[in-house]
Amino acid sequence: MQEVQPPRESLVKYENPIEVSNVNEATRGLQGKKKAQLSPLESKPNTEDILNAILPPIEWDHEGKHYIQYVSHVAATREDVGNLQKLLDERLLARQARETGICPIREELLSQCFDEIIRQVTIDCSERGLLLMRVRDELKMTIAAYQTLYNSSVTFGMRKQLQAEMGKSELEEKIVQLEQRKQKLEEKRIDLLNKKDSLDKKIKERNQIEEQKRKQEIEFLKYQGQHLEAFLKSVQPELK
Repeated sequence: MQEVQPPRESLVKYENPIEVSNVNEATRGLQGKKKAQLSPLESKPNTEDILNAILPPIEWDHEGKHYIQYVSHVAATREDVGNLQKLLDERLLARQARETGICPIREELLSQCFDEIIRQVTIDCSERGLLLMRVRDELKMTIAAYQTLYNSSVTFGMRKQLQAEMGKSELEEKIVQLEQRKQKLEEKRIDLLNKKDSLDKKIKERNQIEEQKRKQEIEFLKYQGQHLEAFLKSVQPELK
């Protein structure tokens, strides 16, 4: 069986570990202890049952031996509360937890601190302890929901980024094709403009030539008219 390392030192106060011979015996011992502590159905559970339900015992294997450690049932004093706050600050500093933002270390230590407060309150009043357990579990569910939402958003963003990367090469190729088409159209536009200028020049030259011809014809007709008029004037006396 794979060996499980002892749990990290916690802010929750536990009893001394109990060594058992094997896992099956540990399970039977745990069940037997719970059965021995169970109250009749018509009476309410005792504080020890509630504490074991709120903060289950820790089990681990070390050097071929199996250990179980139950949460402490000793009531906390005013001094214990002050020591808990001091120990929390020391652990936050020792493990270099962030003071702001998302920090798994700070979240873990504050969760342990909350569990210890629940333990202390449960010993004094089990009903308040159960109510705090509901609050704790609801907070954990809310945090888990936010984590799931965050992971989903990250996955969605990565998928969109991959899709964008996949379509990027196609867009770049299309841009190159459009640039080439634009260049061809620009060359065609310049060629058409040159042809237009050439045609305009030819039309202008032809119009100038035709205009010159018309002027010459008009001058010639005027000249003929003048000669004809002079001829008629000279012929009229003779006819009389």
